Amino acid sequence: MNAPRNRRIEPPSRPAMLFGRDVLVAELTNLVVNDKHLALIGTGGMGKSSLAKAIINESLVTDKFADRRFFVTYDELTPSTITFETFMAHFAGALGIEISSADPLRQISTFLRSASALIVLDNAETFEEASASVALRDIPPAIAEIANIPGVILVLTSRSRRNAPNVEWITKDIPPLDLSSAQAAFFRIYHHASRSEAEEDIQGLLKELDFHPLCINILANAAQQNDWSPTTLLKRWNDRHSKVLDGGKGKLQSLSDTMQLSLSSPSIQNLGEDGLRALAIIAFLPQGLNEHLASDLLPLLPQVDAICDALCMQSLVYRQDNFLKMRAPIRHYVQDSLQAPDSRCLQDIRAFYYRSIESCSEERNKYADIIISDHLNIEQVIASNLADIPDDAEKTYNACWLFLERLRWHLPRPTILTPAIFSIAENSSTWTLKVNCLLTFAWLYDTLSQLAEASRAFQAAEALCLTAGDPERMANCLITRADSLRAQGRFMQSEKLLENLQHSSSWESLSAVMKARAWFFLDKARMFTFPASADELFVKSAEDHDWGLHSKIWHCRAKFYQGGDAVQVHTHLEDLFRQCPSTGDLVDRRDALEGLAQITFCEGRLSDTMDNLQTLVGIFDGQQSDGVLWCTVRKAVVASMQGNCDLARELIRKASEPFQFFSLRNARTFLHQSYGSACIELTAGKYDWAETYFTTTIEACDMQGDLTFKAFSKRGLGEIAFASNNFALATLRFEETRSLCAEMGVPPQHLYSCLLLDTLPDQFKGWALWLKGISPFANDTT
Repeated sequence: MNAPRNRRIEPPSRPAMLFGRDVLVAELTNLVVNDKHLALIGTGGMGKSSLAKAIINESLVTDKFADRRFFVTYDELTPSTITFETFMAHFAGALGIEISSADPLRQISTFLRSASALIVLDNAETFEEASASVALRDIPPAIAEIANIPGVILVLTSRSRRNAPNVEWITKDIPPLDLSSAQAAFFRIYHHASRSEAEEDIQGLLKELDFHPLCINILANAAQQNDWSPTTLLKRWNDRHSKVLDGGKGKLQSLSDTMQLSLSSPSIQNLGEDGLRALAIIAFLPQGLNEHLASDLLPLLPQVDAICDALCMQSLVYRQDNFLKMRAPIRHYVQDSLQAPDSRCLQDIRAFYYRSIESCSEERNKYADIIISDHLNIEQVIASNLADIPDDAEKTYNACWLFLERLRWHLPRPTILTPAIFSIAENSSTWTLKVNCLLTFAWLYDTLSQLAEASRAFQAAEALCLTAGDPERMANCLITRADSLRAQGRFMQSEKLLENLQHSSSWESLSAVMKARAWFFLDKARMFTFPASADELFVKSAEDHDWGLHSKIWHCRAKFYQGGDAVQVHTHLEDLFRQCPSTGDLVDRRDALEGLAQITFCEGRLSDTMDNLQTLVGIFDGQQSDGVLWCTVRKAVVASMQGNCDLARELIRKASEPFQFFSLRNARTFLHQSYGSACIELTAGKYDWAETYFTTTIEACDMQGDLTFKAFSKRGLGEIAFASNNFALATLRFEETRSLCAEMGVPPQHLYSCLLLDTLPDQFKGWALWLKGISPFANDTT
């Protein structure tokens, strides 16, 4: 052995630019000083080498290993050329010794046994992927032998998971940066605009790069060297995408070069064209490839599982929640520089997803599970087909509206298909298909309570139905839009729409059932504005066979709202309830029972009200879970009025937990729940809590365009101010409430007349006193 003192090799210093890694460095350092071997794994440019350099310079590490800290790098070698001899030569060189025997492993082992040592093996994928059979055979045992020397700790950085066996590695997948650290790294290099000025513009771009350290560094240098403004940088990115990340030569200055290192590895080369096909498909699918469905989606790749394992082994993809996903820089590179997805593979994916859409039912089945798990991928396939309509256009349009319907059933959310749907060419062959897409889109957004978007789609569908000569379907769309307005508290707008329909040229051509539907919803809107006697409401629609029972129930309710005899109305509603079918559509039973609950509530028979609401819960249970939540919130409010506020809060909590999905799927459910919580806290005298809930409800109403709950909540805030003797603030809140009443078309004294279960307890009299101008408001001069 020849190890002169002047041959001591200093390890590299800590990187000057290392952002957002302090916690990770501390964690890894703790493992090293506790004698654990580490394998730092990640795609190229993730910062594995920088982390290793940071660890080797940590004070805990220098205290323990002193000058026995060695950094062995293999980045200038390639898997095709490395041999056991070159592996050992590099190892020995980093230790500062010269190989002087035919057994280099023994010589290195003897040197390392003399004292504790920390050895970093950087770019280990070079020898882990060595294609020379002798190297592949001899290097892993050599690493295992060195790792087993007492006091020797190995830290390995690699793109590959093919780490040496018989070593107790602790494998750490290196994550991307967080947003704050990514911004800090970018603006450490880029100085042509201050962080405060450019941060908002740059934030989205960094996110699009998945906060990948190398890409952030290359991008910042490119912008700085070219003197690009943030606007110019964004334009360059939008124009060139990953080509912007090829600022120089070598893996530290070019995304292409670092990607080629991975793609040229023997494991990937051995996959042939199928490996590239799989990469292109994973890059195309926004969620990545569902491993459980891989063989169904890609029957042309019979070895798809083995291919995916190899891609994952090389850190080109990673596994998360049963999907094989791809980091954004790799995806951009694959999409920009490699082959487009194989058309035959795309056809197979399309066929599988379309079959799943067609087979999916409203009751959850295995196909619904596929819609839920792969919804973004399915949406991408449909969007791609809508952008480039295939020969079987009808199949694509049908898949579009069916997918939106399935989304509404199982996973309501906004969709990226909006512009494509509105841009569908209109001709005699597409009229009906486009109407289907528009209507299911409208229903989806109605479910989400994004009613402006829903209304736009309904209106577009109405116009197209008229063009197609289908007034019946046009009327159906318009009536639905009108009732959506009514649900928001926009009663006058709803009335006007339906009155205009009755005066239109299409009215006479409508079926009797459709006319009855229009009359019913017109009277339902009128009921809230109190323009006429209840005797005139729901009379015309009651003559129709389909709408008769429904209309009679609401006729009874309208009479009660206008001061009808409670006993008579209660008796009549009970009789109508007995006429309701016990199976099938629940609407009639729901509306009759809700009317009965309102009557008992107004009479102060709160126990009977609770019984009616519990019956409603039983009807909805197992069929309409959001209906269960809605009725349970009403039960909670009634419980608070019975003096049991703890039970009320518990009911709200228990109702919300199992149905979080449903509170998300229909934003009106959130309004109902938030307003109900406000009423409970108001009744309990917890005015601070009540104020928070009322304010939250108002903010949600502003987002959803809901006037009813906003008016209720403004009145609630007024009552809190009144109870606190802040009559000026109470006056302001009550004036705002009256203004909302005017916008809705509701007489202020009848604000709650049709929604009796939403009224506040009788002890809160501020609103009633203010309407009458009774003291203290009579003397208020603000």
